[in-house]
Amino acid sequence: MKPYKILKHQNPKPFILIPHQRSLFSALSSSTSDQSQSPSSEISPDVLVESARSSQWHFIKHLSPNLDSSLISTVLFNLHKTPELALQFTSHVEFHRLDIKTRCLAIAVASRLPSPKPTLNLLKRTVSSDIAGVAVIFDELALARERLGISTTILFDFLIKACCEMKRVDEGLECFYMMKDKGFIPKIETCNALLSTFLKLNRTESAWVLYAEMFKMRIKSSVYTFNIMINVLCKEGKLKKAKDFIGFMENLGVNPNVVTYNTIIHAYCSRGRVEGARFVLNAMRSKGIQPDSYSYSSLISGMCKDKRLEEASEMFEKMKEMGLVPSAVTYNILIDGYCNEGDLGKAFRYRDEMVEQGILPTVSTYNMLVHALFMECKMDEADDLVKEMEEKGLAPDQITYSILINGYSRCGNVKKAFSFHDEMLTKGIQPTRITYTSLIYALSKRNRMTEADNLFEKIMKKGVAVDVIMFNALIDGHCANGNMERAFSLLKEMDKLNVPPDDVTYNTLMQGHCREGRVEEARELLDEMKRRGIKPDHVSYNTLISGYSRRGDMKDALRVRDEMLSTGFNPTLLTYNALIQGFCHNQEGDIAEELLKEMISKGITPDDSTYLSLIDGMGNIDQSVESCNSC
Repeated sequence: MKPYKILKHQNPKPFILIPHQRSLFSALSSSTSDQSQSPSSEISPDVLVESARSSQWHFIKHLSPNLDSSLISTVLFNLHKTPELALQFTSHVEFHRLDIKTRCLAIAVASRLPSPKPTLNLLKRTVSSDIAGVAVIFDELALARERLGISTTILFDFLIKACCEMKRVDEGLECFYMMKDKGFIPKIETCNALLSTFLKLNRTESAWVLYAEMFKMRIKSSVYTFNIMINVLCKEGKLKKAKDFIGFMENLGVNPNVVTYNTIIHAYCSRGRVEGARFVLNAMRSKGIQPDSYSYSSLISGMCKDKRLEEASEMFEKMKEMGLVPSAVTYNILIDGYCNEGDLGKAFRYRDEMVEQGILPTVSTYNMLVHALFMECKMDEADDLVKEMEEKGLAPDQITYSILINGYSRCGNVKKAFSFHDEMLTKGIQPTRITYTSLIYALSKRNRMTEADNLFEKIMKKGVAVDVIMFNALIDGHCANGNMERAFSLLKEMDKLNVPPDDVTYNTLMQGHCREGRVEEARELLDEMKRRGIKPDHVSYNTLISGYSRRGDMKDALRVRDEMLSTGFNPTLLTYNALIQGFCHNQEGDIAEELLKEMISKGITPDDSTYLSLIDGMGNIDQSVESCNSC
């Protein structure tokens, strides 16, 4: 008979004894066996405190549904000298079930931690739960502060900051005034958070009201405060005042820094005032503050927008000579500038240079280059670039797909455009309004109007906010296909959806009528657009002139030309071509020749269409002469 083999347990778990009147086992048993009694009344705070100290979190979490706020509050108070432990306890007792008083005590205890993140997180959870308004939360935090003997006002500062991070700035401002009423002075960082949030929300007037209040309360502004207010002035377009503000801050003993000047430089450049930005750059240098990469990038951006690409490139080289390292953003600015000018060679050279410098092209870099290739209908090269982008581990984004779909739509490849639409959906990327407009445009140009209408209905059901550009694409398709009834039903739908039509809408409808020879109806549309406050443009008048000319009604055509002149529009090449064609068709070649002389005297160069009309007109005259001779 073989002896029994004794199995030994590996690494046995220690049994923890709790030296209290009731063990964890008995506490746990009472919470699960007798639900008729109040389990929380059977559990002492000491048991919970000791459980927390011995990391018995599973036990605490199990009891959590049966613990009332009063018991939790006592435990939190007993743990307040070890805030890390108190925070862990809070995370295991279902914070969302606590009453406002206990929540605020937990927040007050957490405020003793070195990092503000846990406190701000708890505050945001409390404010967003709408368990109480910020005024009540403020008062409860004040009581918790007194109970814990906290001497600072940091809790109220945290509450304001939490409101700012949630973009609930008015509630933050309410807390600011409550602090003021209690004689507490908010920290300058707190005030900056409020000012910065007002700035982000474009509420510049509110920022000034708060700044004036800070001044009255003698809250000393920091350089960050002044930078925010200078940004406010820039956003309001008050660039001179922004520059003057530097003197104001210096008088108060606060020296501007590179951010101060960069804010003003960026504002000047974004408004196309590059020379003003150069002046600020020089003033910055005279104060001993060296421009950084952002300073030069702003200037380069301003120059590119102003189509001063050579100057931008020179500034870029100067920046590198000074030892400043360009970022991907700087390279992208130059790439975008040259792409917009159609100089793809230079754009790709900058892309290659950034790679050589060890700067990885971004998704934005590829988006700009792909878009530029599509503008020149270089679809194969655009496809290759997208493949290269993916090979480098860069995932196409919403903008990439919009560019691809728009590009293939414009180049007439509807199948490819829809394949990219399907691909973006499978990747969880939602098409934009621009994406859908491109698809509608592509279908319209292919005379696939039923599909275009179906797609439009699908978009509406999805809740996508349709705009005038999308309506115009659909109206244009129906007008081009002779379905004026559907085109006008879409105009009515625009009114129902409060999407105001524009000059393009009416010009498209006018062109549709003129194609069918219904010029009077087109004329009525011109009058209607005026009544609606939509100003007719060159296209509006040229459409009518062309319509009357094709019909041979040259008196009406000239009348519209005169109306066009009286509204401040000069005739264009299209105006003269339409009139010349009409007079030639009516065998009035002498008037056509006079118009030719007039257009040349006005600096308008005739094109092939002009001369073809004149040649046809001369042919018609010869035929008429022959007909008369044969009579």
